[in-house]
Amino acid sequence: MKFKLNLLARIAIAIVAGIVAGSFFPDGLARVFITFNGLFSNFLGFVIPLIIIGFVTPSIADVGSRAGKLLVFTVMLAYGATLLAGFLSYFTGVLAFPSLLGGESLDTVEASVSLQPYFTMEMPPLMSVNTSLITAFVLGLGIAFHHGEVLRKGFYEFRTIVAKTIDVAVIPLLPVYIFGIFLSMTVEGQVGMILTTFAKVIMVIFVLHVFILMLQYTVAAFFCRGNPLRMLRTMLPAYMTALGTQSSAATIPVTLRQAVKMGVNPDIAGFVVPLCATIHLSGSTLKIVACALALIIMHGQAYDVATFGYFIAMLGVTMVAAPGIPGGAIMASLGLLSSVLGFDQQMIALMIALYIAMDNFGTACNVTGDGALAVIVNRVFASAKDTAGNEESEPVATA
Repeated sequence: MKFKLNLLARIAIAIVAGIVAGSFFPDGLARVFITFNGLFSNFLGFVIPLIIIGFVTPSIADVGSRAGKLLVFTVMLAYGATLLAGFLSYFTGVLAFPSLLGGESLDTVEASVSLQPYFTMEMPPLMSVNTSLITAFVLGLGIAFHHGEVLRKGFYEFRTIVAKTIDVAVIPLLPVYIFGIFLSMTVEGQVGMILTTFAKVIMVIFVLHVFILMLQYTVAAFFCRGNPLRMLRTMLPAYMTALGTQSSAATIPVTLRQAVKMGVNPDIAGFVVPLCATIHLSGSTLKIVACALALIIMHGQAYDVATFGYFIAMLGVTMVAAPGIPGGAIMASLGLLSSVLGFDQQMIALMIALYIAMDNFGTACNVTGDGALAVIVNRVFASAKDTAGNEESEPVATA
């Protein structure tokens, strides 16, 4: 039987190995990994615009070609939920992180040794992040409204190529990249502060996950006149399944079954749950915003609401196109982290490590929230056709 570690386990091993190796590796050997990190970071910068065009363009084309009241309402509801999670994470972090992090700043830690790569290789991207986003919108809308089947099929194939690149050339090398970052930070004397920050930020994110789910189901309960705690209990199997699979798509059958148990019309559930598995990523957005804010505070940079508001708004769009692979959401957000928030190589690597450390909990939050959105959509659409029938089919959701 072939044993295979998941990405989270490999990242955890890479962090521990990097810390241990940093205490005894000779500078010459350490510089090999620093060189690799420089090359890998440049490759990520090259791939990011391709990820945006490859995933955002066909996603917008699909939404536009299937335009209808039910689809538009579901998409806007999912986007609104994602924005709410992002701003909740931001304002919570603004209030909590300055005191929780205890004034810790990476800029105040002087590196005892500064390792330099043996060589670098420039890999300039084909276009900037903003240009790629605008290009994706223009092409996606054009394909949708002019029914460009040739271009549509072409971008489907391009999306497959980009997804394969991430799956084969990026994700497998992430542990090596994380190893090099923690190796470098250990040599430079920064790793202790980083690990302490990790623990504090993860604790805050977990509390926020619980809160956002309670908020979503309280709103859903208002629509269906139900009991939010009972609804959450009904969705618990989907939450637990997502913890194990780390995949919203793989959890769809369980999410669908539990949504129907809450009284959602099977036809509505069959439409909303698979769609929201792709476009509703409140838990992922919440994690990215919280981690980004913590790292910015530690670097002593500004975190004004205007900059983060733009970042969250664009992140909500990018999340719709996140590839359906472990760590796909953070991969899709790297362009915004660098272009809007000014993240450098080290901050990007720490974001990846922090995000993946809670990837299963973020997926579980996304999936469980899909049930709340299905209840709201069901109340707005299904009850209009058969109010009496739906009210009778809500035994689990009601108090």
